[in-house]
Amino acid sequence: MTDIENRVNLSSYKKVGGVTAMEKYYLGLDGGSTYLKAALMKDKKVVGTVVYPTGIDNNGVAKKIVAALCKKYGISRTDIGYIMATGYSRKILEVADDDISEITAHAYGVRVTAPKEYRPGMVIDIGGQDSKIIYLDANYNVKNFTMNDKCAAGTGKFMEVIAQILETTIDQIGALSLESTVPCDINSTCVVFAQSEVISLVARKVDRRDILAGMHLSMAKRIIRMMKKSEKGGDILMTGGGALNTGIHRAFEEELMKDVYVAKYPQFNGAVGAALIASERGGI
Repeated sequence: MTDIENRVNLSSYKKVGGVTAMEKYYLGLDGGSTYLKAALMKDKKVVGTVVYPTGIDNNGVAKKIVAALCKKYGISRTDIGYIMATGYSRKILEVADDDISEITAHAYGVRVTAPKEYRPGMVIDIGGQDSKIIYLDANYNVKNFTMNDKCAAGTGKFMEVIAQILETTIDQIGALSLESTVPCDINSTCVVFAQSEVISLVARKVDRRDILAGMHLSMAKRIIRMMKKSEKGGDILMTGGGALNTGIHRAFEEELMKDVYVAKYPQFNGAVGAALIASERGGI
């Protein structure tokens, strides 16, 4: 079954017992390639979020997250009415009651994370190991999507590699790139070749701010080439950890010549969507 076929029809969910969504907490777990993110919701509002490195024991990390959230908010596991998992490791998270595709989770997440007056027609999600473009209709249903999961270029991992070469950190590269006056041309679309290209620029004493600005423009162009021409209408929302990078956000706006909005809780959009579905699954 494809992600498109796997859309969730929330109206088909049935009430379980006498418990309603208003009386319980609901948890979404997004098992990404680099981090495991969680969003706790009540009354369909985000109560809290937490992120842990994935490591090699996904189940152990998921259990720690549930315990940490329960301790922080003074609740027990029985107060969590339903746990929905999404992301790469969704099938193996034993603490979850069920799982849903990440495409569907991200589509539902924007109902909470997008500005109230804003109805995105396109979601750009930049994760640690892939980047996705999700096309939505007026009711937030997934119309189509494209994904880059074969190459690290255009992903968070690519940004991490370049940040290491330039002796900075991924949380600093966005602000540094905004100080650029002459962005470099980085033409390689493969992360290995781009890495060599950046090393060559460093050897030539090119300002790292210009290198970073060039990297962000290169990433934006690569992801924009993924966009389906027939689906380019509507407003655009950025999600994923990459959306926290002000440099790539600026690059998208420059290349697309239009406003690009950043979701609230961008790194947790998939987890928020999973939690929202959990509240419907457990409470209706």
